[in-house]
This record gives sequence, structure tokens and C-alpha cells, in this order.
Amino acid sequence: LDLADLQKELSKSRSVFPENPSVWVKDLASYLNYKLQAPRSDPTLSQHPHDYPYCLVSKELRNIIRTLLGKASSVLELFFDHCVYTMLQELEKSPGESLHGYRICIQALLLDRPKIATTNLSKYLEVLRSQQNRPAKCLTVLWALGQAGTADLHEGLKVWLGVMLPVLGIKSLSPYAVSYLERLLMVHPNLTKGFGMIGPKDFFPLLDFAFMPNNSLPPSLQEQLRRLYPRLKVLAFGAKPEATLHTYFPSFLSRATPSCPSGMKKELLTSLSQCLSLDPLSFSVWRQLYTKHLSQSSLLLNHLLESWDSTSKKVGMS
Repeated sequence: LDLADLQKELSKSRSVFPENPSVWVKDLASYLNYKLQAPRSDPTLSQHPHDYPYCLVSKELRNIIRTLLGKASSVLELFFDHCVYTMLQELEKSPGESLHGYRICIQALLLDRPKIATTNLSKYLEVLRSQQNRPAKCLTVLWALGQAGTADLHEGLKVWLGVMLPVLGIKSLSPYAVSYLERLLMVHPNLTKGFGMIGPKDFFPLLDFAFMPNNSLPPSLQEQLRRLYPRLKVLAFGAKPEATLHTYFPSFLSRATPSCPSGMKKELLTSLSQCLSLDPLSFSVWRQLYTKHLSQSSLLLNHLLESWDSTSKKVGMS
């Protein structure tokens, strides 16, 4: 890539359209995409490092891209949309261009400004739903939005909960959704930055996916999700479990039926004990639910009796 030529093109763009930064960044993306041809790869670049192709970009080119993005800060949300939709249009063509130029722009953009990807997730969820039978397009959208998680756990989780959890169970998209979550939690081992992101509404579908047999995930993906579950639970319970666990108690209790699969039953009873030992309000919640959940309450009482030696110190007398 001739950087002097690129600089010349960008200067020309800025002199012809001095008041229109949207044109400058679009010219940058199309120039890079035209010059950086590579064989078409799968939409999520699964054979490459997670920061590919940006990891191959020279320091000089990174500086050029970042400087231009800095001068076009007012149009960057539109530019992100432009890159994504142009990639989707290219996928219609046969043979279309490789998409490395647009991918590099998306990665450079979200590395410094990850919130740009999460400002309008509902719009992209609609795109995913309307293109459900076009997996290459859906995976391209998921890859683009997912770049927000490279530098920021909070924004990465926002993307995952907003567009990947809703498509979990769709055969062509589930493997990427689960592997993205796995990488996100591996790259950001300090979970405190993600506290407050997962509430009961998101947590319990994840619990069901991880533990319920014969759901829409194949066994290997379910096993992968189950390995991530303890960290998801830490994220859900957050910084102050003693103030939040009573909000989880009803959904744990309603699931703990005698016919519940044994792996799930064990997890539910452990979690219910946690609720009772950490958040005193769980007792008053249980009292209100007791008469309508007699079989579940019986299971829980038996569990508390069996484990009384180890739990009695933690569970308050109420």
C-alpha cells in the first residue's frame, strides 16, 4: 500500500469537500478496500487472530486512519453504518471484493470508540431477523458489532446481550455467539467492569440454555456455555449480591421442580441457598411464594436440612 498515494487521495477529498467529513472517511474506506485485496474468508475470520486484519496494519497507516477519524468525529456513527451496510452489499456480488478495508476501518473506529457499535443495537437486531436465512450476512454483522468488545468488556457484553443472546439457538449463528462470549470473558478476566450488565431477564435464559437438555443448542455448545456459566453468574450477582439476590430467588425457585434434570436441580438448589445466606430479603420473597410453590419449597427445605452443617452458619434464622 502506497501511503503517499493514500495521503494524496485524502488531501484531495478534503480540499474538494472541505465541509463534508463523511466523504473523507468513506473515501478512506473504499481506497483501503480497493487496495487491500485478499482471498474471501469466512465472515467471522475464524482462522485468524481476533484482531485480524487490523493487527497487520503498519504504525504509519494506523496513524493516518486515526488522525482522519479524529477530524471526522461528528459523522462516525454514520460511518460505522456505512461500512457495515457496504460489506453486506458486497456479499450480494459474486465474486465480490474482499472486505478488509472496511473491516480495518471498523476495528480502528471501535478500538477507541466502542460505544459507537452499541448506540443502535435494536436496528441491527432487525437486520439479523430479516436476514436470518443468509448466515454470511448475519455473521458479518455480528463480527462488526463484536469488535466493540476488543477494548471494553462493558460494551462487548452490551453487544452480546443485545444481538447475540437473541439469536442463540439459531443453528448457523450459535457457534459464533458462544465462542465470542468465551473470548470476551477470556480477554477481560476482571469481571467487575461488567457488573450491572446482566439482570434476571438475561440471566435465566442463559441458565436454561446451559442446563436444560434437548434445547436448541447442540450438546457441544451447551457444554461450552456451561463452562462459562460460573462467570456469567458472577456478572449477574454483581458487586452487591446481598442487595440483589432476592430478585433472582423467584425464578430459581419456580424452576426447582422434582422433575427438573439433576445437573440443573443441583445448580438451582445451590443458588437458592446462596440467595438465603447472602440476601436476607430472600426469606420474605420465599414466604410470599411458598404456598404456590410447595413441591419446590419441599426440595429446598430438604436440601437445606441435608447441608445444614455447612449452611447453618450462613443461612439466617428467619
